[in-house]
Amino acid sequence: MLESRADSSPFWQPHDPEDEHLAEQVEHGREEHLLLDPLPPAENNAIVLESMNKTGKAFWMAVLGLGGLTLAFLATWIVQIFSGIGVTGLNRSVMWGPYIANLIYFIGIGHAGTFISAALRLLRMDFKRPIARAAELITLFGLAVAALFPIIHVGRIWKLFYMMPIPNQRELWPNFRSALFWDMTAITTYIIGSTLFMYLALLPDLAMARDHSTGWRRKIYRALALGWRGTEGEWHKMESTSNILSYVIIPVMFSVHTGVSWNLAMSIQPGWHSTVFGPFFVAGALFSGVAAVILVMIVIRKTMRFGYFLREEHFNAMGLFLLIMSFTWIYFYFAEWITNWYGNLPMEKAIQRMLTGDLAPLFYLMLFANIVVPVGTLWSRRVRTSLPAMFVICVFIQIGMYIERVVIVSGFLSRNELPFNWVNYTPHLPEVLITIGTFGFLALMYLLATRVVPIIPLWEVYEGQAMQATRRIGRAILPTRTESH
Repeated sequence: MLESRADSSPFWQPHDPEDEHLAEQVEHGREEHLLLDPLPPAENNAIVLESMNKTGKAFWMAVLGLGGLTLAFLATWIVQIFSGIGVTGLNRSVMWGPYIANLIYFIGIGHAGTFISAALRLLRMDFKRPIARAAELITLFGLAVAALFPIIHVGRIWKLFYMMPIPNQRELWPNFRSALFWDMTAITTYIIGSTLFMYLALLPDLAMARDHSTGWRRKIYRALALGWRGTEGEWHKMESTSNILSYVIIPVMFSVHTGVSWNLAMSIQPGWHSTVFGPFFVAGALFSGVAAVILVMIVIRKTMRFGYFLREEHFNAMGLFLLIMSFTWIYFYFAEWITNWYGNLPMEKAIQRMLTGDLAPLFYLMLFANIVVPVGTLWSRRVRTSLPAMFVICVFIQIGMYIERVVIVSGFLSRNELPFNWVNYTPHLPEVLITIGTFGFLALMYLLATRVVPIIPLWEVYEGQAMQATRRIGRAILPTRTESH
């Protein structure tokens, strides 16, 4: 006999079974699963709105610290603009340094956000509901920071004028073979698509904030909500458009980071000229991006008191996703290395010398952070559901993936087919300050965004809870999904 929740009461007022054993199963399910533990909408709204309006001493200290890093970044950039790119450690052989590594890194962590939201939406993976917007914001701000580095790398920023496809007195047109033009096209395409995708799903929650705010906040939310009223027609249009954008944004994500990899792979530089770079870069982007999303989940759960929305089930699922991406990255990385090793070409042997040369400590630290740490720990559910453990693991992965970008960009350039061109590259102070400052800038934008937009997509949580029910099969209570609510 199958028993389902009565339709006569709201989904947040479920009827508990009279049998004590079954009631214990239902209570356990509510503790484990967010969608089986619905609260009245007013309570959920209050949790999110309270976190948005709360700005205590710790918040302003964080804003002050991150703002200081941002000012240091801007000041250093201004000095570099007037002094020229010569203040960096770039040289004849290593013409691409941390700025290009940063470009690849920030595009990478930005890829996972929209992918998690879009792909898991199409696959109807319900665990993504409370984390979708936090992930999408990483995409938005990660791409915004990444867009700065082609400009920073140019040095004299007014040279960007000649990248624009507009008539000019010198009759110059963009060089479509330039890596900078590819970067501009890739970042612009993905940031426009990701912004539309996120903003569309944000409308219902902006309307909720509008209806529960006063003063200047109400005016801002009223403008941003675009007159959303929650009619059946509006929900239908949003659902259809979101599905279309989900199908579009996934191939765009793959094409964008494949294009970034071609900046390197299309050259004949040893270590770069590889047909596997496209999928390898996509796998690395998702690997570092998923780790970044988990870090953000941990921080907002602790600082914004979102323990109700972000539970062990979400960290467990994301931990499994991270473990899968770790194995994927390992496969592509060693598929490339073993091919070069077996070919044993002279130029490739020069790259292999980094195993014992000056770059060896970075190389082995990267392998430890990207392979030993995740593969040796994430197989355990206890580790995946431990916030301190996941925080440490994801920090290691971020360090490892950043080192991987630096080794590929600057490390491979320092060893080419002409030994008299071999150099040892060391970043200078401007590169270090700009790199650290942009991390602070990204964190500052994200911190301020948590006080402006509802970081939890409440309407997605409501939808999932309304469609989730329980059924009795024999002496067991099992979750089930219904499309009618």
